[in-house]
This record gives sequence, structure tokens and C-alpha cells, in this order.
Amino acid sequence: MSSGGFLKEIQDIAEKFLLKLQKLPQAEPVEIVSFSVVLLFIVTVLVLTIIACSCCCSSCCGCGGRPDPRHRKSQVRPAAH
Repeated sequence: MSSGGFLKEIQDIAEKFLLKLQKLPQAEPVEIVSFSVVLLFIVTVLVLTIIACSCCCSSCCGCGGRPDPRHRKSQVRPAAH
């Protein structure tokens, strides 16, 4: 998919979303609740993705962009009996 086609798809989705928002005050309660649930799901996924990426990047790269030597993985060896 070309970047022009992708941008067109994003624009179409945004227009449908705005149209849905404009019709929301006249919608039935079931439609309002379902729209709110979908919107809450999308926001939750985005927030969790941002949190996961920020935690992953901060633990492996630190603030300087280089791996933190304190966070090296150590091998666990079985205890000798």
C-alpha cells in the first residue's frame, strides 16, 4: 500500500469518526454506550502500548541510549547436589 493510499484510508476513517460524533447526540442509548466502549478500548490499548514502550526503552537503554550494565541478564545454573 502506498503512502498516499494509507493517508486516504486514515482520512476516510477520521471523516467517519467525526460524522459519528456529530450524530451521537441524537443516537439511541445503546448506540452511545457501544460507541463509548469502543472508544475506551482504543484509548486503553494506546495508553498501555505507550506505557509498555516507555518501560522497555527505559530499562534496556537508560536515558543515554546505551544499555545499562546493571541490567545484564545472568545465567542461572542448577545447584550441584
